[in-house]
Amino acid sequence: MTVTLADVAARARVSPATVSRVLNGNYPVAASTRERVLRAVDDLDYVLNGPASSLAAATSDLVGILVNDIADPFFGIMAGAAQTQIGGPGDGSGRAGGEKLAVICNTGGSPERELTYLTLLQRQRAAAVVLTGGAVENPAHQAAMAAKLAKLADAGTRIVFCGRPPLPEGDALVAALAFDNRGGGRRLTEHLISLGHRRIGYVAGPPERTTTRHRLEGHREALRAAGLDVFPAGGGTADGSGGPAADDDRLVVHGPYDRRSGYEATLELLRRAPDVTAIVAANDTVALGACAAVRDQGMRIPQDISVAGFDDLPFSVDAVPALTTVRLPLFEAGARAGRLAMGKENPPPGGIATIAAELMIRGSTAAPRG
Repeated sequence: MTVTLADVAARARVSPATVSRVLNGNYPVAASTRERVLRAVDDLDYVLNGPASSLAAATSDLVGILVNDIADPFFGIMAGAAQTQIGGPGDGSGRAGGEKLAVICNTGGSPERELTYLTLLQRQRAAAVVLTGGAVENPAHQAAMAAKLAKLADAGTRIVFCGRPPLPEGDALVAALAFDNRGGGRRLTEHLISLGHRRIGYVAGPPERTTTRHRLEGHREALRAAGLDVFPAGGGTADGSGGPAADDDRLVVHGPYDRRSGYEATLELLRRAPDVTAIVAANDTVALGACAAVRDQGMRIPQDISVAGFDDLPFSVDAVPALTTVRLPLFEAGARAGRLAMGKENPPPGGIATIAAELMIRGSTAAPRG
């Protein structure tokens, strides 16, 4: 026999409305009453009818977290941290009372999949959506995103960006937590310049991503400030083909944010400019590929060439030598995004917060030889 909300109310000696308030977590209820209701829920093994309750309410108990690649620690750390705040108090009781169901949506970096997931979350009347990582800088996609997020917000869905800047157009956000990628990139290159490096190669991410552009802009700001030539000549992609992704800078090679790209792009950099004394990688995973390529060419790190990364992922300190990088507080940002999505924390002034990046100097960088 199916247990109903009325059965729980009778067991707890309260009204059905009080049971609903406790389970939805959207109305203050006395602690003793809440405890009585939750005990009755446990005793009767009552399961809330999610679809039915979502029809009665503006939103459901679902929160979507969009990531490019859940296997990438950059996204996994943020998503996991957000989920700790979305999933409820975590008291081990197994009781339902205001928490939400966090669903990870893996886009694979596809703008089309990003929009598809948002449509599916819209159909499910998601209570909130957290979008992580850099955005695609394509005007058509940005316009489609702004329109989709506006529809979600109009239906009562909270929208939070974590690790990405707000869209050029669109005011549907609860908050945007943007990393200071530009400042971090600048400080990293300033560190290398202070050591005496003047020929610095750069393995960049995909050219259409905001994260790529901001980190590369910071790198170039540091070069300009030091009076170094930003655009020597040439340009191209990791395979040397040039084309639309060409950067007009032969010391910059673009590619995906993965180890293989770091390896191949580093070989291309060394082919173009064998006199480089340092390589900055788009992120720590790319940096591991760069380190492997350098070693396969018979060079030592940092004695022959310095290598630096970005993000300070957990493995960075265990690399040999430990990786100089830029630390982004991924867990803290993800947890904050989760609280904002749940309405547990007030949005920052203006809805936008810039999260500082910290330079972590380790053994993979040193002064150039000679």
